Amino acid sequence: MLATRVIRRPVVTEKAAFASGTFNRHTFEICPQARKADVKAAVEELYGVRVQGVAIQNRKGQQRRGRHGYWKTPETKRAIVKIHPDDRIELF
Repeated sequence: MLATRVIRRPVVTEKAAFASGTFNRHTFEICPQARKADVKAAVEELYGVRVQGVAIQNRKGQQRRGRHGYWKTPETKRAIVKIHPDDRIELF
């Protein structure tokens, strides 16, 4: 897989920003077919850092109720990537 297809976007939340600053762990939304090895190779290629570990979350969509019935939020797949202590990813 291409590195730009594996990683869709960085996840920008308070919790992800805290983890990236404190523990050097960065969170990305990834392609549903991607594996840990694909994510590791993509992050190393795109950002030029050394990856120590990858954790993957399959987040199921939630059912919501609106005025015109029920609908479901999309399912996503996230990867939390631990970076070597000497390396940094500057997203902002």
